[in-house]
Amino acid sequence: MCRCWGPYWGWVPCGPTPWLLLSLVCAAPLGMLGEETRQVSMEVISGCPTPQNLLHIRAVGTNSTLHYVWSTLGPPAVVLVATNTTQSVLSVNWSLLLSPDPEGGLMVLPKNSIQFSSALVFTRLLESDSTGVPEGAAQPSGRPYPPYSLAEFSWNNISDSLDRATLSAIFQGHPADDPAGAFANGSLALKVQAFSGSGRPAQPPRLLHTADACQLEVTLAGVSPRGNHSRFGLEVATLGTGPACPTAKELHSIDDEYAPAVFQLDQLLWGSSPSGFMQWRPVAFSQKQRGRDSALSCQASALHPTLAYSLPQSPIVRAFFGSPNNFCAFNLTFGDPTGPGYWDQHYLSWSMLLGVGTPPVDALSPLVLGIMAVALGTPGLVLLGGGLFLLLRHKQYSEYQSIN
Repeated sequence: MCRCWGPYWGWVPCGPTPWLLLSLVCAAPLGMLGEETRQVSMEVISGCPTPQNLLHIRAVGTNSTLHYVWSTLGPPAVVLVATNTTQSVLSVNWSLLLSPDPEGGLMVLPKNSIQFSSALVFTRLLESDSTGVPEGAAQPSGRPYPPYSLAEFSWNNISDSLDRATLSAIFQGHPADDPAGAFANGSLALKVQAFSGSGRPAQPPRLLHTADACQLEVTLAGVSPRGNHSRFGLEVATLGTGPACPTAKELHSIDDEYAPAVFQLDQLLWGSSPSGFMQWRPVAFSQKQRGRDSALSCQASALHPTLAYSLPQSPIVRAFFGSPNNFCAFNLTFGDPTGPGYWDQHYLSWSMLLGVGTPPVDALSPLVLGIMAVALGTPGLVLLGGGLFLLLRHKQYSEYQSIN
């Protein structure tokens, strides 16, 4: 099998094999699953005495409810809870939540309706100097600068960006202490968006979503890098499934209609069904007008267990789960030492999905189905035409003709 090398993300078959085509055609209808619509509400839960950034997304289905609780108390974090009832509610005890021991300050009731729960915490913004680092090096991150702890950021009032029409809200922040002035004209923004049904966003990477998922878009813009070729990244922590970490999985496709030159989809899966998932394409963008020219690779390190005390603590995670010590962490690094990078326009954007149940599966696009129909149909027509020609020719010369 020959190999085609894309700009950043490995190889794909130049010509699809019959087995690959058959498996993709058989898998295509699976992309239609998860079409359930949900009644979605989004509200900011205010604390006393001052407003606090606690965003609650409640998605009610036929016989289940999903709760997403996003917060920038401490580092940005989300608690994801799935229940088997349409009547489950979120309970917040602000006195406990803001105390040194917040356990019990955040609950979903009734507790016996909870089928799955987990959390993601975005702990640090990473930066490294990639000057002189060859592409494909054993340590692609280069020389690291001291990371920015996202627990020490100052964030906007989420109520100002809440848009119930699009079911979206934006957490925007910068370091509370920024002596070098790196964030003087820039910020880190986390846009959260929920969905009442299935579909795709208008801009790449156009991740397929269902009503069982919400999207996070991370944007770093206008921040002054500490090196001429600085690459940025994120440290992400999550709760493990018992003593084990979530399972990392890669999916490959021949279809790149929605994210040009990207044939891979990365996933984290928590345990067995019903469970949660985190899903993203290994691509980021260095311009607001996202396209092939501004695409950056997104490299994920291996998921590894880590001690809770080594991470910035999230009050909402401790409030809901107590003090767990089974955290797992990994790093995302955006860009390569060569090619486009953050340094081009001081802009970086990356998106991912978080949800419950079976992750969305891409069906083959009409373009790919048309190509497959032509590729598979043309040889069949040629064989059929050739067979008919031989049959008619044989019949013509085998007919008996009398001399008289």
